[in-house]
Amino acid sequence: MQALYTASATANGGRNGNTRNADGVINVNLSTPKTMGGPGKDGTTTPEDLFAAGYAACFGSAVDLIGRMQKLNTEGLLVTARVSLGKNDSGGYGLAAELDVTLPALSKDAAEMLVAEAHKVCPYSNATRNNITVDLKVL
Repeated sequence: MQALYTASATANGGRNGNTRNADGVINVNLSTPKTMGGPGKDGTTTPEDLFAAGYAACFGSAVDLIGRMQKLNTEGLLVTARVSLGKNDSGGYGLAAELDVTLPALSKDAAEMLVAEAHKVCPYSNATRNNITVDLKVL
């Protein structure tokens, strides 16, 4: 793969530390959620929150790209990503993702076709394919 862009971030202290990207635009404190036995401090986030934000934005861009290529109206496009962390069958941990996509300017059939095509080109979808469950839903 020839890189078109490379992002860099450094985490200090794991789930109860801080993560910052190279230019400092992202500089957030992390804490393990209370539901996982952590402190769940106010004003903090989790790696799953960051992954969900990135996946939602990236998938939205893929939908918009395919929509423009197919001359479909993507006005009002919304993507909500939910990323879940849980224990897997081998005793470790795994992720699952759900993407809810709203395309109010399109029929349900056209929106479903567009979302399926976007799932083929989205870098996050390609990275997670056959690695985690990703459920797509057109609202």
